Amino acid sequence: MAPRADVEARLEAFADHADAPALIHHDRRLTHGELRDAVFRTARALDGRGVGPGAVVVLLAGNEPEGIIARYAVNLLGAGVTQPYAGLSAEARGRIVTDVDAAAVLVAPGHDDDADAVLAHCAPVTRIALDDALTDGVDAAPVACRARPGDVEQIRHTGGTTGHPKGITYTFGHHLRMLEHSWRPSTAEEPGVEPETVRQLVCTTIAHAAGGIADRTLSVGGAVVLLDGFDPAEVLATIERERITDLWLLPPLLHRLLDHPDLDRTDLSSLRTVIYGGAPAVPARTAEAVRRIGRVFVQFYGQTEAGGISVLTREEHDDESLLGTVGRVLPTTELQIRSDGDDDGPGEIWVRTGMEFDGYWKQPELTAATRDADGWMHTGDVGHLDDRGYLHVVDRLGDVVVVVGGHVHTPEVENVLVEHADVREAAVFGAPDDDGSESVHAAVVVEPGTHPDPEELTGLVIERQGSMYAPEDVEVVDEMPLTDAGKVDKKALRARLAAQ
Repeated sequence: MAPRADVEARLEAFADHADAPALIHHDRRLTHGELRDAVFRTARALDGRGVGPGAVVVLLAGNEPEGIIARYAVNLLGAGVTQPYAGLSAEARGRIVTDVDAAAVLVAPGHDDDADAVLAHCAPVTRIALDDALTDGVDAAPVACRARPGDVEQIRHTGGTTGHPKGITYTFGHHLRMLEHSWRPSTAEEPGVEPETVRQLVCTTIAHAAGGIADRTLSVGGAVVLLDGFDPAEVLATIERERITDLWLLPPLLHRLLDHPDLDRTDLSSLRTVIYGGAPAVPARTAEAVRRIGRVFVQFYGQTEAGGISVLTREEHDDESLLGTVGRVLPTTELQIRSDGDDDGPGEIWVRTGMEFDGYWKQPELTAATRDADGWMHTGDVGHLDDRGYLHVVDRLGDVVVVVGGHVHTPEVENVLVEHADVREAAVFGAPDDDGSESVHAAVVVEPGTHPDPEELTGLVIERQGSMYAPEDVEVVDEMPLTDAGKVDKKALRARLAAQ
């Protein structure tokens, strides 16, 4: 009998690997059997408290096991979960609580003060602490899955800092389709690999891409090691100590590993798969990563709304000419480049993946504007396919800088700036001018003890790309601001520029 939800299939798999390690967080270690029991106890404790088919709950948690257990338990009862990024303000997260008509707010240990701040900005709602008292004495007998295909399983909020939050919605039916998708992100699902030997490190928020990969790892018997956040020294030490095989990183975080002095004295031989994506990669730095860490890198290009689009495999990383691409389009994905101009030039990337989201929460007009009647999704990314069939993503539509005389695609400038020997990292963004156009601005992180001349950096851009691409200013910053998901926060850079 087919499962009613992916959580049901996952719990059945836990029973097959009951004695194998599942979750490791600081000094806590849960086996798959213990994780399964905890999910059933939590589901029984939440049952009858407004958590059931058709309901949505808000989860205030970090990367603690309690947050994962609660998410599985809520889904088992047929309810949906949203876990707002911690980087959003308390006011924005309170607005999310109200927006989803939350049946309850679940609070993981250590998040009480945060919950107080969030709940001060929303209508009264049931608050449930995910502590030992919740499940003390509760039976761990199996709980029947109550999920219905059309009900919400998960909402991911990518906005919410101002105005109406943008909630990307997935139903239980959507996630069952995901189980059938051909691309397997975990080493545990590769032929010839013993699943129980796989150990994935989660060092970014579980509410983002790392969480989905962790679900797949657990589903086949692998273990997930949870860090509370990204610290390069801690990540390197954990890889060596826990013999980590799998890792998900955004490119800015990969760069921080490369720049850390512990990298070359850390044993990374256990690594088999390092998936990176979610933000533009810098080819020169990716090549450096392959040289220094090994043939373990896989680039994945996709979107929260659209699903998986393309992959650059480990073997393809041997060819440095391919590192400026995002790989070949997945066999299950249809792709079109739509442009109003030259058919051979860049245009917006449109896709049909079979993994598309179910819509924006309470925003049917925005959903219709994102997905056409034939199921094609507009990604908001600008790109083109080369003669070999590799996809190039040259910019986000929202990050294209409209200057006098044309359009500047920011990654093209960023890639030139990091060619300079003293520049570790670069972020390029646009800011409005008085004439209605925009000007190009750059922020760079430089090698310790170096002081590159901003005019020299600007000259390098002019030499490589032309004067239209030249930054009006190049500011040296100690560290790039990152969003809670680990992407470079260009809004913060624009705000910093405006304040100056």
